[in-house]
Amino acid sequence: MSKFQGVYANMLNGSKVEHIQGRGVMIAPNLVKVGEDVYEGKHILLATGGHSVRMHIPGGELGIDSDGFFELESQPKKVLVVGSGYIGVELAGVFNALGSETHLSIRHSHVLRSFDHMIQNHVMEELKSAGVHVHTKMHAETVTKDAPTGLFTFTTTSGEQLTGFDCILWAIGRAPNTKGLGLDSAGVAVNERGQILVDEFEETNVKHVFAIGDVTGRIELTPVAIAAGRRLADRLFGGMEGRKLDYTNVPSVVFSHPPVGSVGMTEHQANERYGKENIKIYNSTFTNMYHAVTTRKTKTVVKLICHGPEEKVVGLHIVGIGADEMLQGFAVAIKMGATKKDFDDTVAIHPTAAEEVVTLR
Repeated sequence: MSKFQGVYANMLNGSKVEHIQGRGVMIAPNLVKVGEDVYEGKHILLATGGHSVRMHIPGGELGIDSDGFFELESQPKKVLVVGSGYIGVELAGVFNALGSETHLSIRHSHVLRSFDHMIQNHVMEELKSAGVHVHTKMHAETVTKDAPTGLFTFTTTSGEQLTGFDCILWAIGRAPNTKGLGLDSAGVAVNERGQILVDEFEETNVKHVFAIGDVTGRIELTPVAIAAGRRLADRLFGGMEGRKLDYTNVPSVVFSHPPVGSVGMTEHQANERYGKENIKIYNSTFTNMYHAVTTRKTKTVVKLICHGPEEKVVGLHIVGIGADEMLQGFAVAIKMGATKKDFDDTVAIHPTAAEEVVTLR
């Protein structure tokens, strides 16, 4: 058990929670077997999370995943990160900031494809400006290792080769930890990706068997799993009938360089749901005062998406210094149904980047 895991074990002990060490396997809808012991539960919660995956291609095992990143004992001189999501963008930024020659391979033309296109475009620009070599529309075929040098070559399905890497990191997604849980024995349904299917109350198709977090594949963020667990406990044991997590307007952050903050709908989603004619977009691009004395100046971009004649705010997207910190407060306002007028009526704090959000014109 790691020191970090020990902290949580102590928290469980302090809360008088019985902690059973071992692999649990469901053998019936209300029975879990751990080793030779069988435990019966009125409620059973599956919260086994997920794990990072490597590319299933010849030589794919030569690369590391995000767990392997934390096991590195020396800094790679030249590294290839494969993947366009949170982890790929973040770790490419870390390697680059540390001084490694960093390459990022993505299958499409932009990173962070689930985010607003403004974020996609700006993060691509910042990656390149920072010195990351971004390779677009690349589909992996093989990874090979040169015996004399120990360096890796990455070959694509089109025959293109990237060479000379002492580290290749796969950041291509995560898979749910559902294999070997005995879900078939309990009759718990999963989808084609192995993710557990749940309803709005986190309950599976088997009554009193619940699942939360990454194992369900809904929104794979730690605070989301925590929030879902708390609401489930409130409902089952706190007498709060109907208590459940609302999965709309969940704020999220990418710790890129600079960071990304996003809450609510993208422009595309808003247009699809409400019609383009019913959407109004406010944008701002500026350079933070912080950069008055710096050589490299990263820009901050802000997009506010509003709907209807009352201009209800349905999306906020920021890339720039402090985007991660400023988003939390604005997420509260958006969750409460704030309008553009509510933003306009809020006095700005000067000089901050956040004041741009309440002074958009």
